[in-house]
Amino acid sequence: MARASSKTPRGTSSPDPMPDRVDPCLAMLVDKPPKGPDWAFEVKWDGYRLAVHVEPERVRIITRGGYDWTLRFASIAAEARQLGYETLILDGEAVVLNDQGRSDFGLLQRALGKRPSLHDPSEILFFAFDLLYVDGWDLRRLPFRERRWLLDPIVAGRTGAIRLSEEVEADGEEFYHVACAHGLEGIIAKHREKPYRSGRGEWWQKITCKRRDSFVIVGFEPSSVPGAIGRLLLGARRRGELVYVGGCGTGWTYAESAKLRELLEEIRTDSPAVLLKRKNAVFVEPVLIAEAEYRAWTQDGKLRHPSFKGIRERADDATVFELNS
Repeated sequence: MARASSKTPRGTSSPDPMPDRVDPCLAMLVDKPPKGPDWAFEVKWDGYRLAVHVEPERVRIITRGGYDWTLRFASIAAEARQLGYETLILDGEAVVLNDQGRSDFGLLQRALGKRPSLHDPSEILFFAFDLLYVDGWDLRRLPFRERRWLLDPIVAGRTGAIRLSEEVEADGEEFYHVACAHGLEGIIAKHREKPYRSGRGEWWQKITCKRRDSFVIVGFEPSSVPGAIGRLLLGARRRGELVYVGGCGTGWTYAESAKLRELLEEIRTDSPAVLLKRKNAVFVEPVLIAEAEYRAWTQDGKLRHPSFKGIRERADDATVFELNS
């Protein structure tokens, strides 16, 4: 099989029609990385999933939901035209990297937003991790290892807006622990022998890095369900004071939520422990601690996707999460 650097990878056979849109292959969430030589591993990027369509007269950038966001990713579209192919579909993720070189969804949102931001849309990078179509050849029926082999010469070594999402040659479990230790979103495992299949399935797997810490319950928002809690309001310590770090609205059953509501109603206060103005907030004495599992921290110092794991009395202030700044 010729590499994608050849302009006619199909030889003399009839060309495949270029799809107008491809529903993306979605990774299934699993608890631990798969084992064995049939699996390839990559970093899990924290951004927007995109398909870059290079067509004879135009470039289109299509979101996971099927929207045309070409104008929002102008620098990626401009570079896609320079790749040297008349037709092409790249699958990948648009991200903005922070000062530590990690993808940061909050920074990406700022770069795309209408409000003034320190981050310009030109900072958005597209990390390509799959090649679905090239110059009349639909590659989706090929195994992943061959699609990657064809992708490499197209984007490998590029340092502009379009780059290659590198495969990591490592044991999956070891790579996962290293990724989490470095504050990454997680890792992706892909079966080398599987074709590209739209939708979610076990041929692509994601293993996310979960963090778990203790936060002071400073209040709650009532649920629309009578007697239950909609969100717990959480605080962390910063230089000896409590600061609000976000709300948690998942992780409990109705019975657990109702019991927690009763407990918190007993310690209501008119003197909030944190500076927070929320219309429906009910503030409580900061005497209970919630254990919460979460994905990461947002750019403005809030918990991302927290889930309630349990509660205990505030017996030891040292266990409450301490913010560095």
